[in-house]
Amino acid sequence: MPELPPVSALLATAVTALGGKERPGQITMAAAVDHAIETKEHLAVQAGTGTGKSLAYLIPSLRYAVRTGRTVVISTATIALQRQLVDRDLPRLAQALAGPLGRTPEFAILKGRNNYLCLNKINSAIPDEPAEAELFDAFAVSRLGREVKRLNEWASDTETGDRDELAPGVSDRAWRQVSVSARECLGKSRCPFGQDCYAERARAESAQSDVVVTNHALLAIDAISGVQVLPEHDVVVVDEAHELVDRVTGVATAELSATAITAAARRCGKLIDEQEIDRLDAAAEAWHDALDDLGPSRWEALPQGIGQVLALIRDAAWNARTALNPQGGGPSGDPEAAAGRNMAVAAVEEIHDSAVRALTAFDEPDPAARRDVVWLSADEIRGVTRRTLRMAPLAVGGLLRSRLFGEATVVLTSATLQIGGSFDGLARTWGLPAQSHGKVDPAMAHSAEAPSDSDTVRWTAVDVGSPFDHAKSGILYVAKHLPTPGRDGLPPAYLDEIERLVSAAGGRTLGLFSSMRAAKAATEALRGRLATPILCQGEDSTGALVRKFADDPETSLFGTLSLWQGVDVPGPSLSLVILDRIPFPRPDDPLLAARQRAVESRGGNGFLTVAASHAALLLAQGTGRLLRSVDDRGVVAVLDPRLATARYGGYLRASLPPYWETADPEVVARALTRLAAAASV
Repeated sequence: MPELPPVSALLATAVTALGGKERPGQITMAAAVDHAIETKEHLAVQAGTGTGKSLAYLIPSLRYAVRTGRTVVISTATIALQRQLVDRDLPRLAQALAGPLGRTPEFAILKGRNNYLCLNKINSAIPDEPAEAELFDAFAVSRLGREVKRLNEWASDTETGDRDELAPGVSDRAWRQVSVSARECLGKSRCPFGQDCYAERARAESAQSDVVVTNHALLAIDAISGVQVLPEHDVVVVDEAHELVDRVTGVATAELSATAITAAARRCGKLIDEQEIDRLDAAAEAWHDALDDLGPSRWEALPQGIGQVLALIRDAAWNARTALNPQGGGPSGDPEAAAGRNMAVAAVEEIHDSAVRALTAFDEPDPAARRDVVWLSADEIRGVTRRTLRMAPLAVGGLLRSRLFGEATVVLTSATLQIGGSFDGLARTWGLPAQSHGKVDPAMAHSAEAPSDSDTVRWTAVDVGSPFDHAKSGILYVAKHLPTPGRDGLPPAYLDEIERLVSAAGGRTLGLFSSMRAAKAATEALRGRLATPILCQGEDSTGALVRKFADDPETSLFGTLSLWQGVDVPGPSLSLVILDRIPFPRPDDPLLAARQRAVESRGGNGFLTVAASHAALLLAQGTGRLLRSVDDRGVVAVLDPRLATARYGGYLRASLPPYWETADPEVVARALTRLAAAASV
């Protein structure tokens, strides 16, 4: 094969073909990614909004894939970025580079099996059990019926079976009627629709592709399960890498509820002896009764009597699993019966494995050394309280270190990777050794290393900056004169401050609140006090609200967590971002509290390492909503005075872009008024 052009030349060709212009940060990042791939050294790249980081990692990836014949995996956290890569960036890039690379690169998108329509399930009478809440809600049942009918109609038209191509979407409950998990799947060879299976077709297409776009959850499943889900690869690019640990943790979290045990028993139906089903039902009832008197809390040990009930659940599930004997395939090899049996097996196996995990969670006497954090939650659904035992890994760094970094060269990138001015905070959660070996930050007390086998893993980090001049384009205003926020909702002074700021801006405001209660309270209070309209999250789909917000510059949008990371509105419709308080995690969050305590047991500062790092990431993401193009101008207003007055305030501000800072409300009001006047011209 002839020598391919260097990455710098390919980037120049692509930028010209796409009608853009080269950016210094993009050039630096592309060179760094290319170097990491060639040297097999892991790389973390912080690339600010507007850098063009997608091209900067796609071009080295495509060049490597075409040159070696190896597949490169691109993992993202959000569906929006997956769609951008597959529908816009990769098609245009493949066409632009076809000549220099000698052929048109191939690419594909791959998701978990339950994201695809199951032809066997939709063509079989395999009913799903109604959710507990729907047993008491006739409207929910009728809505479910309407959605399933629409899914059946869509099934005759779709070419991909991909849930994300269904518009408008349907509820998770309805989608489960026409999809299966990997555990429930019959397998291509046993399924009567195996040759036409959408999930199998997507997997086959990915195996022949140069680049496969997937999500963090599937990347985690591929690493955790030990079963190959993704095609053979030796390079992984993790975009939105600041979310990797949370997504992997989510995949590795197990649940056990009485409702799930009862549903598993119903799944077994007439497939096993009624005696075994009765044992499962009895186990569900015993679990419900055992948890009924317990309040939501993190467990330090198994409460009295819980171990015996868990053993009862474990044994009942195992007996049912043995009785199901899935290899039999059902009467006369009937595929519909086999599918029902597989779904029953998957349900009882999940119950069994969760019970075993709970029983063994406290075998290690040292809480800081335990693998799992175990807690009981109580969720109220339409007046019905459902108690669920949850088990999540205390840390996923060791798993990522061995199963991800130990198997491939990994490039991690995001607009937000430096916490407190250092990459080390996130690196430790990924299982990578700190870059500052032997150095101890007295604020972070980082003398305690992350769990690792050795320090032989090599990685580098680079911040390629941002095309934005933050100090000239944005003001960071911290309202030092306001009281420290409490637990009793928004103080009147906060509402007055929001009114003054939004009035000066003439609307054009994204209000990011730490809770939905605060967002709704601010909306209700200020709608009667402001001359400009306010939208509130929950009044419509988030996508529809963001579109309305972007289309009308005088409109403001108030909401909570998903808006902190999911809003991209360049231009005059957004000139003010308000944050009501520093987004620390709830002190009763069982997982983060356990992680904080584990850091403290090793001599570290648990508050800064866990709680403040969590807040710093969200602050950086939230403030990043302001500047989305090089022409944007505006103000980030943080109402929480602790950002300026608390000892940890400097650490949090070091995680933010270098805005011009002020605490003077008059300076900010005049700046917003000038921006509003300029936008109206």
